[in-house]
Amino acid sequence: MRRDAEFFGDMELPLIYIAKRLKDALALEKMLTEAGLDYLVETDTYRGGIIFASERVGAFFYVAAEQEQQARQAMLTHGWKPYASR
Repeated sequence: MRRDAEFFGDMELPLIYIAKRLKDALALEKMLTEAGLDYLVETDTYRGGIIFASERVGAFFYVAAEQEQQARQAMLTHGWKPYASR
């Protein structure tokens, strides 16, 4: 279920996905909700493009650290590629 930042308090929230299109963000929200996971969505900028690189706005998805593996597995099961931290 989508939660606001206050719900998570001072918890560590790993980034699990950056949605670059609204359609993808809405579909991922639906999947996470149906999986019974609490998540936070915030807009932020990311660097995109190869030849004409620019800053773009995306929806950044976070979950509580203790639900990270469950969220990543649910994403993989439904054909999503989770964000890989560097």
